Amino acid sequence: MAALAERRMVPTSPSAYTAGMRITFTMDGILRGVRRGVPLLLGIAPFGAVVGVIALGKGLTLAETLLMSALVFAGASQLLALELWTNPPDILAVAVAALVVNIRMVPIGAALSFWLDHLRGWRLWGSLFVTVDHSFALSVAENRAGGRDAGFLFGLGVFTWFGWLIFTGVGHVMGSVVALPPDHPLFFAATASFVGILVALWRSPRKDVPPWILAAATALGTQALHLPAPVPLLAGAFSGALLAAWQETRGTRA
Repeated sequence: MAALAERRMVPTSPSAYTAGMRITFTMDGILRGVRRGVPLLLGIAPFGAVVGVIALGKGLTLAETLLMSALVFAGASQLLALELWTNPPDILAVAVAALVVNIRMVPIGAALSFWLDHLRGWRLWGSLFVTVDHSFALSVAENRAGGRDAGFLFGLGVFTWFGWLIFTGVGHVMGSVVALPPDHPLFFAATASFVGILVALWRSPRKDVPPWILAAATALGTQALHLPAPVPLLAGAFSGALLAAWQETRGTRA
């Protein structure tokens, strides 16, 4: 792919960019994103396998499992959808639950505006489609390090999308051969995967600890009220995001 039309970036928050630097989208950036995605396979492999095993247990065929993974491409919402899956399935309830969980992608997309605002056409929509928590975390880290090639996000996302397809398929096949007990360590993969991506986002205790503590406290407090499953997750995510946004805005004004 050739380098795309570039636009000058107007910084709205502290970053590694300086005035006059431009956002690009190149094959080099895409390949760099692919290379950075290789270590993520350590987290994607067990997480995807868990989704495949659970899908098999819910009666989905291999083709149906792969189609779900290809179109949804969101481990948390797929796990929730499978938990709600019945025979026959309540499609509306499953779709609404998945939508609620994926609302977290709204602040994620806003946080990636340093690149997304400069993309158009398939480069923008393709990057949005393959963006997940893992590619978001590494892209933010790349931005903070001074990276200005938006192809990084696209390459990383496409690589993880293929990896997700492969490992959910492997999990489905594996589940038909080996019966895993409910307390098998593999089922902790989803939680471990999300905890692991926090490493790439870490900056300092002053900047990161308050939003994380607020998010955790809000989620636990909402859970104590016995509200439906997606509500604590969303409440924690948005409260932490709002505090982090306020900190960034205050820092910019200062």
